[in-house]
Amino acid sequence: MALSMTINTVYGVDITNAYHRVEGVSLPTKDTLRFHCRAYVATDKPFIAEVVYTVGYTLDGDNPIRQAYLHLKTLPEFANAVDC
Repeated sequence: MALSMTINTVYGVDITNAYHRVEGVSLPTKDTLRFHCRAYVATDKPFIAEVVYTVGYTLDGDNPIRQAYLHLKTLPEFANAVDC
């Protein structure tokens, strides 16, 4: 599971179809989910951007990784992202 979308790096470079993957998932409390969303130019290259999110978690919901992706899809910055 991953998302693909164009991003603009802090250096002003547009990366078309950047690969976004949820990594470093942890559950610091029973109702808190923390994860890293890392962007890659290609899956075999080092990540070029990273954002850490801390969001609510539902024990009765989907697994933590799926909940992380579902959360990303609710954010305006991921409005144009597609599953890949």
